[in-house]
Amino acid sequence: MSHTYYAPHGGHPPQTQLTSDRAVFTEAYAVIPKGVMRDIVTSNLPFWNDTRLWVLARPLTGFAETFSQYIMEVLPGGGSDKPELDPQAEGVLFVVEGEMTLTLEGQTHAMKTGGYAFIPPGSNWQLHNESSEPVRFHWVRKAYEFVEGIDVPEAFVTNDNDLAPTEMPDTDGRWATTRFADPSDVRHDMHVNIVTFQPGASIPFDETHIMEHGLYVLEGKAVYHLNQNWVEVEAGDFMWLRSFCPQACYAGGPGPFRYLLYKDVNRHPKLKINAL
Repeated sequence: MSHTYYAPHGGHPPQTQLTSDRAVFTEAYAVIPKGVMRDIVTSNLPFWNDTRLWVLARPLTGFAETFSQYIMEVLPGGGSDKPELDPQAEGVLFVVEGEMTLTLEGQTHAMKTGGYAFIPPGSNWQLHNESSEPVRFHWVRKAYEFVEGIDVPEAFVTNDNDLAPTEMPDTDGRWATTRFADPSDVRHDMHVNIVTFQPGASIPFDETHIMEHGLYVLEGKAVYHLNQNWVEVEAGDFMWLRSFCPQACYAGGPGPFRYLLYKDVNRHPKLKINAL
């Protein structure tokens, strides 16, 4: 099955548009709607050519603590021979529009829409857009938590369209997760998955758990219950959920509701706050 994904294109709203929107920032969660991702809020990075990005999350007191997430936009001919400057950082790339060439430890991968790559810390990699159209992709970064006696997981490249989702128990397939890494593999300290709800499906209870979340809506719409507040979200919106933020949802239809989900896993919690 071939999936489609929302990708921002920037621009600016007209002066006639109402100022108020669905954006909200609280102690427990934040919602960054797709209408916020305009030209005026883009950033640039060292050693990236013909590239701009929207920063969705970054480590910050009272906000994301374990990860950063970008939507990258690389024009034809653009890219980087020196993309990651932090040797401790692991990363996931997920292509939502266009094509790009990833060179990872000397091996070249042609990544199309739906393409997914896991990049371990300290990897030698480069990325370029050799096509005639812009490429847009998510880049999730985390400082890898090394554990003595446990190897760092190896790199891999795959595609959402080539993988079968795993159905959640007792849901008749209405709620499923596309898992790119084995959940039982404790070498991984983060998972970046895709969650799919069929129209009318739900998370039928307020999940309240240790994992921090970043959720980018790839397709469809839903109503989310976040810390006793109901919020509507649609394709292109981003949500940050703090650890233990109560969370549930109903998928609104008419098509599937899908989102890219980050969570930190498989490590002891830090016992000193200043150790984060």
